[in-house]
Amino acid sequence: MIQLVSRERCVSCSRCIQVCPTRVFDESPEGLPVIARQEDCQTCFMCELYCPVDALYVSPHDHPVETPGERELEQAGLLGSYREHVGWGRGRSPGAAKDASYLMFMEMRKKSGH
Repeated sequence: MIQLVSRERCVSCSRCIQVCPTRVFDESPEGLPVIARQEDCQTCFMCELYCPVDALYVSPHDHPVETPGERELEQAGLLGSYREHVGWGRGRSPGAAKDASYLMFMEMRKKSGH
């Protein structure tokens, strides 16, 4: 469930607002996204995936939990961590490149001469 929008990192691109399938966010008068309907969050991670500056933290829990502050999340490497894990973003390796099934498939292709 969406837990945090970093005011320091956010660049007001509105991508999280645009990609959220359940319209969890509203735009504040300053142009920053605001978590307006947290209970509607489906924990799909779309907002975190599309955030170009890793300004969001989506908890893997499907209900509100006590979340550490922004500093603690940043120090723990949790802001944008899902996006990093799957390899979205400049300079990151796609998550599929580490998947055992994909690696086995690529080895089989090499052996068959493809």
